[in-house]
Amino acid sequence: MHLIWALIVGAIIGAIAGALTSKGKSMGWIANIVAGLIGSWLGESLLGDWGPKLAGMALIPSIIGAIIIVLIASWFVTRSNRTAK
Repeated sequence: MHLIWALIVGAIIGAIAGALTSKGKSMGWIANIVAGLIGSWLGESLLGDWGPKLAGMALIPSIIGAIIIVLIASWFVTRSNRTAK
């Protein structure tokens, strides 16, 4: 059951990060889940696990980490699209 909650919270975190950067819309919902889960790990590794928690994830560091992941992923996608043309 914890895995299902982690996926749901990861999707929400990824969607929030995508909305805040306005670059997550083109990524799709699976990429948002992945960005949320990886971003949660990155944010908690860099910033610690402070703030409110949901499904074992500290929300504020997780959102900051997911924003970093979304920005990096969108940079790679736009860069690869430019070289493909």
